Amino acid sequence: MSFLEEILASTRVRIDELEKLVTEDALEQRIASLPGPRGFTSALKGPGTAVIAELKRESPSAGPLNPDMNAADMARLFAEGGAAAISVLTEPDHFKGSREDLEAATTAGLPVLRKDFILDELQVLESRAWGADAVLLIVRCVGDRLDILLGATHALGMDALVEVFNERDLAIAVGAGARVIGVNHRDLETFEVDPDRTAKLAPQIPDDVLLVGLSGVKEPSDVAALRAAGAGAVLVGEALVTAEDPATKLRQLLGGTIRSDPSRRIAKQT
Repeated sequence: MSFLEEILASTRVRIDELEKLVTEDALEQRIASLPGPRGFTSALKGPGTAVIAELKRESPSAGPLNPDMNAADMARLFAEGGAAAISVLTEPDHFKGSREDLEAATTAGLPVLRKDFILDELQVLESRAWGADAVLLIVRCVGDRLDILLGATHALGMDALVEVFNERDLAIAVGAGARVIGVNHRDLETFEVDPDRTAKLAPQIPDDVLLVGLSGVKEPSDVAALRAAGAGAVLVGEALVTAEDPATKLRQLLGGTIRSDPSRRIAKQT
């Protein structure tokens, strides 16, 4: 069993447990008591390259990163540093995330993305019920159910960051009408990182789709390279949660960036 298969198997167990613990009606009642979602996608659009700052306690590839962090304090530092939105890893078995981290992050006042292995509509409801404004949908994990999960997400007024890795994933995402597409530089099967993957796929992404660069962003030069490839936003996790001063590190990453013009993406190769 590959690592990804292992994660998906444990995710299905968690979905089964969730179905036993809560009903859709209960989640919908909780959602009705909440203020409306903060616009995740709109927060990423502006005069500079947006950073989605990620709360990440541990990584299967890097091990413990900041396991004892105070999620609310870290989210506040992200906001002070100029993050446009916050991503929260909630997967508990391999990333040591939690629903509590998600709730804590909402106190910073920025749109919050739940980053997990979403496979079922009940997880989308759960995400909104606990304060998420957007969810991550990984094409490699959801396959042809992407359109169903996108529909469930948009029905709740939420946004979706649709993660792709290769041309096949991208075709599915575009066909399903994804509005925000993130290119993961890390292969979830092997954990190898290809920092040029965004540049390779960017020419095939429609100009009206917001492109986000994921994984391996550590220095301002990484942000600049992704901006040059056409990315309007980047997601940064490890470099921030391991920094001595996350707010200062974030400002360094943001320094001097200018919003990409999608029309300036690298030309399609013939």
